[in-house]
Amino acid sequence: MPDGNPLCRAIAGLALLGACMLGCVSAHADDLPAAERTHALIAADYSTGRIALIDVAGETVWERRIRAIHDLHHLPNGNILYQDSFTHLIEVDPETDETVWEYDATTTNRDSDERFEIHAFQRLADGTTMIVESGPGRIIEVDAQGNITHEIALQRDHPDAHSDTRLARKLDNGHYLVCHERDGAVREYDAEGHVVWDYDIPLFGRERAGGHGPEAFGNQCFAALRLENGNTLIATGNGHSVIEVTPDQDIAWHLAQHDLDGITLAWVTTLQVLPNGNIVIGNCHAGPDNPQIIEITRDKEVVWSFHDFDRFGDALSNSQVVGEDARPYHR
Repeated sequence: MPDGNPLCRAIAGLALLGACMLGCVSAHADDLPAAERTHALIAADYSTGRIALIDVAGETVWERRIRAIHDLHHLPNGNILYQDSFTHLIEVDPETDETVWEYDATTTNRDSDERFEIHAFQRLADGTTMIVESGPGRIIEVDAQGNITHEIALQRDHPDAHSDTRLARKLDNGHYLVCHERDGAVREYDAEGHVVWDYDIPLFGRERAGGHGPEAFGNQCFAALRLENGNTLIATGNGHSVIEVTPDQDIAWHLAQHDLDGITLAWVTTLQVLPNGNIVIGNCHAGPDNPQIIEITRDKEVVWSFHDFDRFGDALSNSQVVGEDARPYHR
């Protein structure tokens, strides 16, 4: 383990690099300031069974083994909240590699033998943790001891323990923004569980096609963020795109599968909006010829990308840029 906090090391490294090293590929790098050429990040790939904190030099400063994963968070205290299976959540201090909190959903808050999986969770401002259970179809908030402090039921057209939901986030207004993968919809629930806004992901006139790579097609959405302007940014999963939708359900912006020069989008997963307005997207199952993580401008210019098929593989489903130049949006 390197000396000092890994995140601090990652941020400090920004001043030392003139270009990206292994695992980081930048478009038009010579035209960009050093701080925009590369990022420290957390990345997780379930095909290689690895979650890792990568500094701006491309070096691994912390890693652990995982199995299934669909969500992760870099917390304000520097800890990493992630899952190493679809039923087990862990919070780790990457400086010491100590597990400081964990939640085993197979033995906690179970009152039936119904099959379930967890694909989304979030540490809330009051210290509780939001957990979304596919199968039972519910959102629970639990305290540090695992006691439920709040619960709502989810509305599902096609219930399924593996694909009821993908990512979900609690908004600043106390509502929940939930991606329903199997239903192909994003729904906003109020604190009592009423749907107050929803959006069906369009197929844009195309036929569905099976698979996970660029050849597949559907509307199995993975992530949604509520933007400061009130619109909702949505990663359409096997729709190979990102769309921005207004409260009136109009599409205000659309990044399609082949809009980025030399890059093909496949299963578009995680979303992150940086303070400069750029969007970081996860490009999962796109094959070794394409980057796994991409930062773009609103004009669809690629300013940074991450391409690493040595430590990670074709199932890099989740990532988060970390450091002073990035913050999650939960509005």
